[in-house]
Parts: sequence; C-alpha cells; structure tokens
Amino acid sequence: MEKLKLPLTEHLAEFRKRIFISLGSVLFILLFVFNYSEKIFDILTLPLKSELRLDSTNPYIHMKEKPPTSLVFLAPAEAFWMHFKVSFVAALLLSLPVIFYQLWKFISPGLLAKEKKYVVPIVFFATGLFAAGALFCFLIILPFAMTFLLGYKTGNIVPMISVGSYIDFCLKFIIAFGAIFELPLAIIFLTRLGIVTPKTLSNNRKYAVLCAFIGGAVLTPTPDAFNQVLMAVPIIILYEIGILISLIMQRRKNKTS
Repeated sequence: MEKLKLPLTEHLAEFRKRIFISLGSVLFILLFVFNYSEKIFDILTLPLKSELRLDSTNPYIHMKEKPPTSLVFLAPAEAFWMHFKVSFVAALLLSLPVIFYQLWKFISPGLLAKEKKYVVPIVFFATGLFAAGALFCFLIILPFAMTFLLGYKTGNIVPMISVGSYIDFCLKFIIAFGAIFELPLAIIFLTRLGIVTPKTLSNNRKYAVLCAFIGGAVLTPTPDAFNQVLMAVPIIILYEIGILISLIMQRRKNKTS
C-alpha cells in the first residue's frame, strides 16, 4: 500500500488541527487541576523534607526525613503564578496520551498500513517513559540535588529560597528528565525507519557522550557541573538501552526475513 501524499497546505492545516486539540486537552484539564494546586505544591516540596541516604548495613538507598526548608515569596503575584505553573505542568502531564496520539495522527499518513498498527503501543510507551523519567527525577534526582546543593558549604549560611525559584527549578528538572527518557523510543523509531543502525550508534558512542554532557548543560536549570552530571549520566544509560533494544529488534527482523 502506498503512503498517502498531501500538499503542504493540507499538512499545515492538519498540524494546526492537532495543536488545537492538544492545547484544548491541556486547558480543559487545567481548569480541573487548578483546584488541587495546593496539594500538588505540597507534593513538590517533598524533596525539601527528605534526603537520600545510603545505609551502611543495607545495600540500597533509602529516604530519611529532615527539617524542611522554608519557602518565601518575594513579589505579590509570585504565589499565584506558582499555583498556575504547577497546575499547568500537571495538566500537561495528564494530557500526554492525547498529545502523543495527536502527534501520531499527524505523522501516520506518511506511514505504511503495517506501521500504523503500532499506534497504541507507541502512545502507551511514550507516556510511560515520560512518566518514568518524571518520577525518577522527583524520587531520586531532586532529593539528592537539594540535599547536596543546600548543604554544600552552607554551615554559616541560612537558605532563604523563593517559592517561584524552587518551583521553576523542580518543574524544569522534571520536564527535562521526562523528555530525555523518550530517548530509547526515539532511537527505536529511527532504527525502524532505517535512518540509523545499531552499529552506527555504537560507533558514534563517544559523540553521544559529548552530546549528553552538552544536553545536560542546556537542559538543567542551573549552570553548575553537578546538575550537568545528574542529567548527562541518565542520558548515556538511556542511549545504551536504546542501542540494545534496537539491536534485538534488528536481529529478530533478520531471522523472520
């Protein structure tokens, strides 16, 4: 079956339609979750109330409660915008299945019939990977980062963090980690299209490591090397996972062909 070819104007109209549907989904959910913005904010302050510790008697990292750091707001509208930001990001995360589905609907006319059957698995895994990245960041990276940053040579300094700065720091980290956890899916997709091969990806591993650290510097909300490493290491691991899965899929395809 031949791929469907559309003129540029129809592509633009279709793209605009998919964007409107995605934005409509986000705005509709935003109206609902805004009523729960205070509860969402309480959840986001957990990294300030706990820290990661490695127990010497047990081979695992566990959470330990600590005295919470107080947050302040420095402008009259800062508290309001904080509630709006957390509500918007929550609405965006809850709308991910709709957004990924609309993205798939936009690119599906250029795919073969046998390729379109992957719509449900791709939407499911794309949403799951983003959620896993956000959860990994919130449960592991943020508590570790806050413990390190607020405790690094601050014995004679009292932290006074504005609520807007803290929320921006957390949300940017969460969204960035959710995005980079899509890397294995992107690698698998490019491999299926024949744009890259597992061998090519393996041979260019050193460039991938370099790009991981550059991406870590760009995506992290602060310019320090510590947060850059926190971002770069998961990118490298996810890159290797993507190569491994692509290699397995390629071998299965070779056996069946």
